[in-house]
Amino acid sequence: MTPMVVALAVAAGWPLARTVWLSFTDATLAGPADVAWIGFANYLEHDAGEWYGVLADPQWWHAVRNTLVFAVVSVGLETMLGLAIALALNTPFRGRGLVRAAVLVPWAIPTVVSAKLWAWMLNDEFGILNHVLLGLGVISAPIAWVANPDLALGAVIAVDVWKTTPFMVLLILAGLQMLPQDCYEAARVDGVSPVKVFLRVTLPLLWPALAVAVAFRALDALRIFDLVYVLTANSTSTMSISVYARQQLIDFQDIGYGSAASTLVFLTIGLAAIAYLRLVRLRPGETA
Repeated sequence: MTPMVVALAVAAGWPLARTVWLSFTDATLAGPADVAWIGFANYLEHDAGEWYGVLADPQWWHAVRNTLVFAVVSVGLETMLGLAIALALNTPFRGRGLVRAAVLVPWAIPTVVSAKLWAWMLNDEFGILNHVLLGLGVISAPIAWVANPDLALGAVIAVDVWKTTPFMVLLILAGLQMLPQDCYEAARVDGVSPVKVFLRVTLPLLWPALAVAVAFRALDALRIFDLVYVLTANSTSTMSISVYARQQLIDFQDIGYGSAASTLVFLTIGLAAIAYLRLVRLRPGETA
């Protein structure tokens, strides 16, 4: 395993260590090459009766809220839809191979491309969605889906569900095809209803594959950047923690502050991964 460990240390360990170190400095893109050590000031500092730093910034906590809402809602919807579609595709029918290939098309499209496509479709003046809804009489005036603060986050979640549900379908379908068929034969002989078969046989046996699929999607959702940034840029109504870190690093050119935000993003996702792995050790119906 030594080559793998060395490769990880070079590719991930050094940049991460460098980012953590910069988070304790006052480095900026416009500043001199030498930087000063300022300790935890970029994270949290109390000075002259005021709190400063990332953890004292209301915009950071708003970004945390947006990220959590996005992750919980999108992953939840993608899991339910992915499970339903995977169960349908696991049933033999004419043209099943073609349907399976077609289902994967949204996931195969690069995220930036699909986000730009949806940005045009959701446009309040030229978007096809408003055109269809106006034609059906559902709405009386065009809606600015990604410009309205009350609708923007929901629009981003909807686009992500369309884009990433096929990924969940792929993983869950792979798990379904590895399930032992003798259990289903026994249930069929005993006359067990399909609902009970799903709850008592399919779901418990599928749990490991389902847990892995949710883990992949949850960690990916917590670090969401490209979809949010292409659709809504730096809008506070949809800003994720990754977009917040990028804004501090690039737009404000504050390397130290942005590195602190990036480090907090890493810690947030790491803690979420640890907590999730602890939870998925329990099978359905078990308690801690």
